[in-house]
Parts: sequence; structure tokens; C-alpha cells
Amino acid sequence: MPVSPPDSGPAVALLRGLGAADIAHPGGTLLAHLTRVQRQLASWGARPALQLAGLCHAFYGTDGFPEALLPLDRRGELAAAIGAEAEALVYLYASCDRRATYPTLADADGPFHDRFTGLSHVLEPQWRRDFAELSAANETDLARLDPAFRAQWGPELLSLFTRIRPLLSQPAWTDCQEVLAG
Repeated sequence: MPVSPPDSGPAVALLRGLGAADIAHPGGTLLAHLTRVQRQLASWGARPALQLAGLCHAFYGTDGFPEALLPLDRRGELAAAIGAEAEALVYLYASCDRRATYPTLADADGPFHDRFTGLSHVLEPQWRRDFAELSAANETDLARLDPAFRAQWGPELLSLFTRIRPLLSQPAWTDCQEVLAG
């Protein structure tokens, strides 16, 4: 069931102020991508903090998109705009060392590797599910809009999301199958 989006005005203002509307990204601009990810999460029934994290997931760059809008020493600015929980989810998403984390992501005791600190820890179940859901929203948006991305990465992503299926909501899993298997 779709959940109403939270007040994203402060986050959008910060994104615009930091140039996200001018950064090229598949499907238009980074801001357009981030907005689609938030809407996707809302349509899957994600709670407000996860929706805001989806809108801001690239603030610190990611393992697959290195361009950061803010350095890590300015995390407080993002937290002021979206709240501490949503900002912590943004950090979590940005910090993931995908190559080291993805193989055991579905395991309750699988280590999450932080690419910023080099440290590993075990995520609480809700954080593991949030990370998986945000990953699915991000990747399906890219695959939906970019046939070359889908052709190159679709099979590998479908394999990943199949492995972590227990962490995904039913709507997210359905979209993964429809978008990535096509």
C-alpha cells in the first residue's frame, strides 16, 4: 500500500543548492533519479525515513557513484534536513563496500563492510531490510530507464535480489523481477 511521502522540501532545497539538478545521471539529472527512487519507495509502502533516505541516498557518493554532494564531516547538515534516522540510512547506503558486503547480505550475521572506515559490523534486521529495499529501488530505476545498464547489469542484479529476496517487500521483489528479467 502506498505511503504518503514525508515533507521533502528541506531535502530538495539542499539538493538543489548543492547542484543535484545539474549533475547528469541516467534518466536525466541526479535530482530526477533521486526523486524517482523516493517515489518508488513510497509506492512500495516504505516508511517516511526510508523514503527520505531514498531521496538523499547519493549525498555522500556511493560505491557505484563516487560524486558526493557533501563531505562526511558535514553530515549534520543533511540530518537537519531529513532527520537523524534517514541520514543514518543515507550514510549506511553510501558506506557500503558492495563487493565485500553483497555476498553475505542475506545472512543474518553477514558482515556489512564500511568503505569509509574499513570496519565491518552486523546490521540489525531492520537496517538490513532497509538497505536491501533502497538498493532495489535505486537499481530498478536505473535499469528501467537505461537499456544498456539493464543489459549489462540486469542478470547480476536479479541474481543479487533473488539471493536477498527475504529482505525485500513483495512490491520491491515484483519490480525486481519485472524490470531486471526483461
